[in-house]
Amino acid sequence: MSEPRPSAEQGYRIGQAAEKSGVSAANIRYYESQGLLAPAGRGDNSYRRYSEADLHQLRFIRLCRAMDMSLDEVRTLLALDLSRKADCDAAREALDAHLSHVRERLAELRVLEANLEALRDGCDGSGPRCRIIEALHRRADVQSLEEGRASAVTRHV
Repeated sequence: MSEPRPSAEQGYRIGQAAEKSGVSAANIRYYESQGLLAPAGRGDNSYRRYSEADLHQLRFIRLCRAMDMSLDEVRTLLALDLSRKADCDAAREALDAHLSHVRERLAELRVLEANLEALRDGCDGSGPRCRIIEALHRRADVQSLEEGRASAVTRHV
């Protein structure tokens, strides 16, 4: 059985706000703690209460996070005004910076994809042992040796 719809002055309890915004209650609390959402008012029973404006802001945050924006990037966009030309320029700069980050990540993912394909292609299943697992163990050993050298260098600096 669903809870009755609250009046505008009552606002929504956190579970209702989560359902209406698509943001989990845990994330709502987290966004409040990070300053992305103003702390919710409290009802007579001390429950958090969220307004329609809060729900809109939560949906805005969710949309930005779905575009892989960092909390700092979201914070920047939330601080901007819809009607100021300077803020429009700032929003464009923020999006350009994020787009640059996304392009970097895509390049990293293409390298990862090529490495995974090469690893997979190294074993056709015909040998007595799995060459994929052997290759992963070799890489782990090499990585261990490299980390050991790096920490030895760090200790002596």
